[in-house]
Amino acid sequence: AFLGPPEVNITSCPNCINVTIKLPPSHFRDRGKLLSLIDIYEELDYDITLKSLDGEHKRPRQKTTEEVFSTVIEELYPSRNYCVSVVVTASLNKHYIPSRWKCVTADSEARPGYHEVAVAGAVCVSLIIAAVLKCVHTAGFILQKKSLPQSLV
Repeated sequence: AFLGPPEVNITSCPNCINVTIKLPPSHFRDRGKLLSLIDIYEELDYDITLKSLDGEHKRPRQKTTEEVFSTVIEELYPSRNYCVSVVVTASLNKHYIPSRWKCVTADSEARPGYHEVAVAGAVCVSLIIAAVLKCVHTAGFILQKKSLPQSLV
C-alpha cells in the first residue's frame, strides 16, 4: 500500500513560510471504523522538499504523531517564490506518493516604511484638530449665533 499523497497548504510569513500538512487517509478498517495512519503506525516520518531559484533542497526528515500539523521553514529570502512538496513514510512502509507542489512568495519583514508612518501621522493629527474644532464649536466659542450683550459691544 502506498502512503500519500498528504494534503499540503502553505502560507507566507516574514522571511519564512508556514507549511500545514494533513496526513493522507488510510483504507484500513477495524470494526467498521476507518483507521488513521497514526492508528496503524503510531509514528510517521515526513520529508519536505523546498524548491526555489536556487534549486531543490530536501529538508531534514522529521517525525509526527498527529493527523494535522504545521512546521515553519525560516531564514528565507523575502519576496522570493518558494514551492514545497511533502512525502510521508512509515518505518514499515517506504512506498509513498508525494504531494503536489504548492507555491507561495515569502513576505518581506513587516516594518512600515517612512512614507507610511508620515501619512498615518498626518491623518491622526488632522483628526485630532477636527475633533478639537468640533468641540469648541459645539461649546459655542466659534461662530456664535447670539449677538453679544450690549455691555460688551
